[in-house]
Amino acid sequence: MADGARGSCRDLFRVLLSSLTLVAASAMCQQTADIEFRSVGRAWPLEHRIEHAKGVSGGGFLCSLARRWCQNRPPRRIEPLDVDLFVSGDFYGDREHWNDPRYYRCNSPIAMELIWTDTFFGGENPRSPRWGDCDADYPRDAIISPYPFPTAQAHYAALRAETRGRGGPTVHTYATVPGEWSGVYRIADRSWYTMIYNQIPTVLSLLTPEYQARFVQQAYHEGNTNAPQWPAQYCWPEGFMRRWHREAVSDHHVTVTPDVVQILTGVARNFITNIYVGAEFKMDGAVPYLAKHVPQWYGETIGFWDGEALITWTSNIKGWTVHGAFEFSDRMQTVEVYTPNRDKDGSLVGLNHEAVFYDPVALVQPVRIVRNLSKTGELDASEPYVYKECIQTIFPISGVPTPVAPGSRIELVVPDMHDRPWARIWEREFERAMQRPAEDGILSFDR
Repeated sequence: MADGARGSCRDLFRVLLSSLTLVAASAMCQQTADIEFRSVGRAWPLEHRIEHAKGVSGGGFLCSLARRWCQNRPPRRIEPLDVDLFVSGDFYGDREHWNDPRYYRCNSPIAMELIWTDTFFGGENPRSPRWGDCDADYPRDAIISPYPFPTAQAHYAALRAETRGRGGPTVHTYATVPGEWSGVYRIADRSWYTMIYNQIPTVLSLLTPEYQARFVQQAYHEGNTNAPQWPAQYCWPEGFMRRWHREAVSDHHVTVTPDVVQILTGVARNFITNIYVGAEFKMDGAVPYLAKHVPQWYGETIGFWDGEALITWTSNIKGWTVHGAFEFSDRMQTVEVYTPNRDKDGSLVGLNHEAVFYDPVALVQPVRIVRNLSKTGELDASEPYVYKECIQTIFPISGVPTPVAPGSRIELVVPDMHDRPWARIWEREFERAMQRPAEDGILSFDR
């Protein structure tokens, strides 16, 4: 791996570690919104709060602080597999082992994507990576949605019917809209989607067979071939689900008007969520949409107010990937609820953000992410949002992310952004000798 690329990985890990330290020091307990009634589809309690979870790859994180805590031998009472992801020459042929944590040496998804960096695991030794904690995992029951709805449409309709039964939806004017929501926020707690607390087989259990194969393909090329294809490093779009990946978002700038609520955030890219209050989707396409039946990178969002809560539905999303997490399809939709968090005096201190994800192509069941945003300042009292422009300096040379100096000449295959460009790089450069499933089989990689 080139020195510049390795340095970028070290920098990424330092950002990750510092942010986790900050969170551990200042985070509020993960919790759902405090509402005064039992809703049909929001604010149900969490089965397992994240602050009670233990990091799967704790040894790896400690390794960055003191090498003596690293272990490249299996934990006690763990019998390693004869063939695992790190020594396999064809992960497709190892499907019988995919649901065994030992196939990944009990490492979490985030450990897999950082496993080649000398900061994280003590040096370039891909055939002897550190083991994670085989007994640690965040339970699947705490990840899946607790609600009984099969689709986002049914979920949104039930919440709207509930709101009508309570005398809503609330229709605001500029005189009544909750302007105190406008301001700058920062993520105040963690969730399972950081991919620190999950064994890889637990994540696989959420996915359909095709998307299981995609997730293992990603883990293999991050952990074995050292060819991570992170969209941001190439200035590719980040994709809708990246909004929940902690290292991709920082301050959230929220602006509230009677007709539109805008949420602006980002680190390497800009994420703009426009919630069109009172709008309705057109229903004559494969998925609901607002204007044109063309998938949008961050989807299209409608919503309504139920008293203080803002309830939204997002559809028409462009299927994509998130490095360290699973891919999602064009059928992805969400129902999200923003509810104010208040202190004992009734002052707004933040927003509870509950999101339920529906994707019948990628997910076997809907999943839920709950997080809280702490208000850190007003829009006119904080530093202005810095709009990000990505200038590509890293290119996939022979499939490996490589920094390229200005003025250099390289041979480049132009990616098809309507396909799976990350997977095509892997297949072209590293999988020619593998026995990939037939394109019309259950593990087809076509969208």
